[in-house]
Amino acid sequence: MPEAQHIELNHTVVYASDRRTSAEFLAGILGLEVGAPFGPFLPIDLGNGVTLDYYEKRDEPIQPQHYAFLVEEERFDTMIARLEAAGVTYYADPVHREPGRVNDLFGGRGAYFDDPDGHNMEIMTRPYARP
Repeated sequence: MPEAQHIELNHTVVYASDRRTSAEFLAGILGLEVGAPFGPFLPIDLGNGVTLDYYEKRDEPIQPQHYAFLVEEERFDTMIARLEAAGVTYYADPVHREPGRVNDLFGGRGAYFDDPDGHNMEIMTRPYARP
């Protein structure tokens, strides 16, 4: 077995049809700020040192991805209220069959919602338990 290494995710690119619209949408829901443009990227810095770099991709359809955010329990209700105020439906499940509900997985709470390009976003207050 290979020796354990310390490796961290530093950033990831999030494809968007309009980088500003998508970045501002997510930052608004999470209560974060959109950073200054960095080349073709529009960043959102997360609390753990990871950056979401929004990149405009207009030459082909956006392939939806899943992004999950571990959030503080105290901020979860505020995020749900922001989704409701924006008229965005949230779901208790990742396949969007339980609208307007949150889940209680692993003793926490969670919800899923789509961003403007159909990326499946998740907010959760407890990380998934792994065996």
